[in-house]
Amino acid sequence: MVARVFSSPEICSDIVERARALVPRVASLALEIERGRRLPASLLDALHEARLFRLLLPRSQDGLETDPITFFHVIETIATADASSAWCLSQAGGCAMAAAYLDPAVARRVFGDPRAVLAWGPGPHARALAVEGGYRVSGAWAFASGGRHATWVGAQCPIFEADGKPRLNAEGRQIERTMLVPGSEVEWTDIWSVVGLRGTASDQFALTDHFVRHDHSITREFQNECREAGPLYRMPALAFYELGFAGVALGIARAALDAFIDVARNKVPRGMKIALRDNAVVQSGAAQAEAHTRAARGFLLQSMQQIWDEVSQPAGALTLDHRMRLRLASTHAIHMARDAVDFAYNASGATAIFESHPLERRFRDMHTVTQQLQGRAANFETVGAYLLGGEPDLKFV
Repeated sequence: MVARVFSSPEICSDIVERARALVPRVASLALEIERGRRLPASLLDALHEARLFRLLLPRSQDGLETDPITFFHVIETIATADASSAWCLSQAGGCAMAAAYLDPAVARRVFGDPRAVLAWGPGPHARALAVEGGYRVSGAWAFASGGRHATWVGAQCPIFEADGKPRLNAEGRQIERTMLVPGSEVEWTDIWSVVGLRGTASDQFALTDHFVRHDHSITREFQNECREAGPLYRMPALAFYELGFAGVALGIARAALDAFIDVARNKVPRGMKIALRDNAVVQSGAAQAEAHTRAARGFLLQSMQQIWDEVSQPAGALTLDHRMRLRLASTHAIHMARDAVDFAYNASGATAIFESHPLERRFRDMHTVTQQLQGRAANFETVGAYLLGGEPDLKFV
């Protein structure tokens, strides 16, 4: 395989500009997204026209195959207008990397439609029974963000032999594969009545004894079956979920701090004689929130750029140290973003509790982001164990 030249700075800038141009439209639809718990058809049309669902799809499959920094900027930009829209784009970006592990003809079947979107989520009680030519798949999978507008879904399954015994790898661990199925062939259940990120429609889908051809399945062990030469595919989808969801959090924080500035300049709290902006405690808190958020963003982008520079070398590869750095920087960014949103919400007082105020939705969305895998406080324990020479849990790194 011959390595390809990646996007020029001009092309990358154009991709980010497409996202910026969509911010007013996304913001105008935020209430509809919230109430409908879906991305509206008109917004999906605009996102597809800008090709933002194809950020991490290989160029061989008519994708943009953009670099991680550009990906981050797109997600962060959209998140300033609506976190659910940005979350769906981030999730779809990571899922689209599956094309790198498929036979090209199968990849074209899955992603050939210009409006193709792949969505997936965990299924702890799923199973796939190996049969001739493929698998018989049964189970239910939840948290399938963007699944309601997805053309295909991915069902992660442990593999069992025909006699019911687990199929094991050389290390004695059970093999798992993700089965790709047209979205029209699964049964959906609406479970997404939640605090925030309501527009992601992260519902549950189910399959019962459904046949999936072997060539319509992939391994999440990205090094094993990769068919693409580009350095983007030397990294797993998990790395881009970390980066993208941190981008969602930082976009929410940016919007929340900007909204707070408007409140602080104009609000005189009940029982006080001065505006919020003239309160010394508020001034100090605003400055610290701004500094902490910008510092966390800078740490994340610096870390990702260094990792990308090293992975992009001719013999580059993603190392454990890279994975730990990205996990630390992304989790830290999410936590600093949460602190900034909490400051803005709390300092705004009762103004922020009304559904009509932008801080109310940002607060709920932010506290839904932190409940996800990428925002777990336990991630610091994992990285800390690694830094101190211990044995960290590497399952989600």
